[in-house]
Amino acid sequence: MDAPAQNVDTVGWGVIGCGWVARDFGIPAIQNASNSRLVGLCDRDGDALAATLPDTSVPCRTQRTGELLRRDDLDAVYVATPNDSHAELVSACAKAGKHVLCEKPMARTTPEAESLVDACRTAGVRYATAFDQRFHPAHRRLQDLVADGTLGTVTTVRIHYACWTPADWTPDGISLDNWRVDPDRAGGGAFIDLAPHGLDLTQMILGEPLTSVSALLQGQVFDYPVDDGAALIARSESGTLLSQSVAYNCPDVFPRRRLEVIGTEGRALAVNTMGQDEGGEVTLTRSDGTETAIDFDKDRSPFLGQVDAFARSVRTGEPFPFSPAHDLHIMRLVDTAVESPSTEVPVSPAPAA
Repeated sequence: MDAPAQNVDTVGWGVIGCGWVARDFGIPAIQNASNSRLVGLCDRDGDALAATLPDTSVPCRTQRTGELLRRDDLDAVYVATPNDSHAELVSACAKAGKHVLCEKPMARTTPEAESLVDACRTAGVRYATAFDQRFHPAHRRLQDLVADGTLGTVTTVRIHYACWTPADWTPDGISLDNWRVDPDRAGGGAFIDLAPHGLDLTQMILGEPLTSVSALLQGQVFDYPVDDGAALIARSESGTLLSQSVAYNCPDVFPRRRLEVIGTEGRALAVNTMGQDEGGEVTLTRSDGTETAIDFDKDRSPFLGQVDAFARSVRTGEPFPFSPAHDLHIMRLVDTAVESPSTEVPVSPAPAA
């Protein structure tokens, strides 16, 4: 039986896909956001569903998407499933009149991403992509340092974002089914998983789009049919350069989460701010060599900021800070980067001694 609407001052959320990101970060954010309430969980994997809030009573707990979407107390859905199902699920949510926050990347390809945006536009519901790192307080401070001129003319952004992801990787022990290295479900490997974060953050911090991009992919460490690492270069509208390395082949004990913004008057270095967690450090080095630790809220979850912003948009009708067109541009950058041709330079034999 459909439940009646409750508490019009809060947004009723459902979650489709109870993997580790949703379970450890997305769902707690919904529970902790003052403008949100959790009304339903859905996952076709019964074990994953049972492992999510096992000691908490949730109004709806189901393995059937339709059962969740029929609820009258459901306003918005957080889609946190493998990439190949995004287009279908987002479209189903839109058809049911539910607003959608969908995990990144939007889909496996730009055409799939365009189809889900069109579905939401046609249905008159809000769509946003779950780039949680946009809402990390450290990254908002980097944005401020650029906007207020502290760094001078920004010339370069450098990002290293990596992890160790063998074929049998699992964060939760529930399943060894690592879909992130399945080309059919993920649409790629380390690049499509990790690079969109850096592309998105760079555009946000600079306040302008990236307009050209190229990438080289590698499959050097793991024997799976997708890339385990990549290097990307890009240029912004005003000429700022981005260099980004992403990897599934970097041991977790190594430094692997760094974001550096370099300008003519200063350099801002963020360490351990990329990822799902709050905290990290930001250091400002001025052109005279002085260093300053930059203050920011180290206790606020980026997922909480994301849920709060989307729910506020749903409640008030105000635009979400990042439009679907913005997110589609990131998807096009991803596709363009991997399709860009690389030229092999033949190696001449060394001259005889």
